[in-house]
Amino acid sequence: MPETTDNGAPATLGRREQDARSGAATPPAATAFAPPHALYTGHNVHSAYALRYDWTGWPTAGTCLPPNASDLAHATAPAWEADGLHLLELRAHLDRIQMLFSVTPQVSPIFFTQRVKGRLQHALHQAGAPITFSRKVAFRSLGENTSEIVAQYIRGQVGKEDWADPRYREILKQFTVRPATVRLEEASETNSGRYWYNLHVVLVVAGRDRITNPAILTVMRDAVFATAETEGHRIAACALMPDHVHLSLRGNLERTPQEIALAFQNSLAHAAGCRVWQDSYYAGTFSEYDLDTVRRLAD
Repeated sequence: MPETTDNGAPATLGRREQDARSGAATPPAATAFAPPHALYTGHNVHSAYALRYDWTGWPTAGTCLPPNASDLAHATAPAWEADGLHLLELRAHLDRIQMLFSVTPQVSPIFFTQRVKGRLQHALHQAGAPITFSRKVAFRSLGENTSEIVAQYIRGQVGKEDWADPRYREILKQFTVRPATVRLEEASETNSGRYWYNLHVVLVVAGRDRITNPAILTVMRDAVFATAETEGHRIAACALMPDHVHLSLRGNLERTPQEIALAFQNSLAHAAGCRVWQDSYYAGTFSEYDLDTVRRLAD
């Protein structure tokens, strides 16, 4: 069972929300995408994050990995570090290799898969094992919590608050949305492979103020889905609360977690008509599987 807080929420998710509220994080990067009119950019926003990307590659038909593939991958780790990728685990077999990395918010799935595959393939060639990987790769975002735990946590936001007026709780329920058509367990198929890019994003209102006007919350809720459509994301769950917002989504593979968070920060702030958010965000990855399940499948 996942660790829980006193109010029954998964403890890891509760800590992420506290991180976003406090602004605890890493120094901001200046490389994130943001339009010229952006209120929030990589220059002025800090991040709290827990991002893990998993990559599986297969040699082309008729070839296999050398016995020292694992050693070569470990030797390549410093080069990946320079790309913002920290190698955590790897499992090498003759017919495939699977590697788990922690990454910074400035790393998109497309960039990640290109760098993992390219640097490993180069290392193999340099070592006299000219293996070419198949164009088909598998990318999966992973985390401490599964998709269902994240969904339950987001759905339960309204219920866990102790509202003085129970009628307001009923009003807030309309700002928790979980579209039935978005199925995060299904891969995003591309010419280069299969991708599961699932993100949990948390934004917190500046000064811990509260937005209680249902009309403003309605505009911001609509802005969530308009932004997702414009940016190429699919919202799996959304909970707009008076002092924070939770989003779980299938991200555009070309967008980094930071670009995604900033896009929502800016669009919802413009919808609200003011600089509403703290200069921070939380972004975390999750999957249908927990890490132990993925390890068992890899062996």
